[in-house]
Amino acid sequence: MGFADSYFEKQKEFQVKIEGEPNADLKYIVVIPCYYEFEILSTLNSIWDSERPRAPIDVIVVINSAENSDNQIIDQNKKTYAEVKSWIENHEDSLLRFFVILEENLPEKFAGAGLARKIGMDQAIFRFNKINSDGLIISIDADSEIKSNYFTEIEKHLDQFPKTNAITTYFEHPIAGNEFKQEIYDAVSIYELYLRYYKIATKYTGFPYSYYTIGSCFAVTAKAYMKQGGMNKKQAGEDFYFLHKIFPLGQCFEINSACVYPSPRPSNRVPFGTGPMVESIANSNEEFLSYDLRAFSDLKKFFQIIDQLYKLPTNELAEILYQLPLPIVDFLSNHDIHSALEEINDNSSSLKTFKKRFFDWFNAFRILKYLNATSEKFYPKTILIDEAEKLLKMIKKDFSTAKTYSDYLEMFRGLEREF
Repeated sequence: MGFADSYFEKQKEFQVKIEGEPNADLKYIVVIPCYYEFEILSTLNSIWDSERPRAPIDVIVVINSAENSDNQIIDQNKKTYAEVKSWIENHEDSLLRFFVILEENLPEKFAGAGLARKIGMDQAIFRFNKINSDGLIISIDADSEIKSNYFTEIEKHLDQFPKTNAITTYFEHPIAGNEFKQEIYDAVSIYELYLRYYKIATKYTGFPYSYYTIGSCFAVTAKAYMKQGGMNKKQAGEDFYFLHKIFPLGQCFEINSACVYPSPRPSNRVPFGTGPMVESIANSNEEFLSYDLRAFSDLKKFFQIIDQLYKLPTNELAEILYQLPLPIVDFLSNHDIHSALEEINDNSSSLKTFKKRFFDWFNAFRILKYLNATSEKFYPKTILIDEAEKLLKMIKKDFSTAKTYSDYLEMFRGLEREF
């Protein structure tokens, strides 16, 4: 029996798409969903040209389309499939093998990034199950490239932290070049600055699961993947929902010594994400607004006192809560903090368990709800670059030389590489 047999008993729609036996020492499987792509060979070439780790790697490309896709999409997918097949024939290596799957006519209700990623990741689980190995599933997008040390840095990390459940890798969108118009590079600079501001501000609050959730920049072990039920079928945001189920398992790490380079291209193929945001920013003449740093500061004050809430009698809760800033008290009152804490405490035998259960409740989704509610009632969204300055000042980082969004972005990038 393999370690994943019980998982596949629940995956009624699973079908084996890759024939042949995996390498007995297989440790890494890269999954690349691909939909209406024109430049995937650049992604494959960056993987081929990378430094090789000691252990073998499989790469699975999942070219996909829905049952109602336009002929233009179907034709491009077939062209891409033929190109990838031809490319594979000219890139043979026993320790780095490539596979391509063409999935057409996927159900309209589910077709999208989540289902494509799930198809590839479940194939990866099946191959690891064949050799009974808890290998690492690596997620990269079809419009991304990797730094040459990508796999060797992951290998170094696993040598040092063998109990790792998940990894997020450092990323940088190209913010200059000739492939796109300057307004696209300017737009992606703004968007990436927003991502970094939001992540670092969330980390500042003391939230324990402050990681990026970008589809091209994460990896998860086979057992962690299965333990949390596998990838979802969401058409967008699948990475966010999936990873925030994984992070509470613990043993999750950031690798900032390697790098992924996602494409900055605008797109409307999914309802939200990098492509739609870049397109929206590029077409807007207004300043980009973000959450006020005061909302994060208030949240930090709440997170700092959660130890006091462990086994706290209900009649003493109000006294503690009303010492907090009004936006926090208002939000907690509207989200029935009394009942939530009562349930959490009833099921917690230690402070450690209490804190884990607490952040299962006040999770990344609730933080986003809090920020949205607070921006509507107390702290209206304000200019991103102003809030970025305040955050840099708060962490005592000199920003006097920064003038443009890309200047501020480079400062935030530098901060993250230091983590």
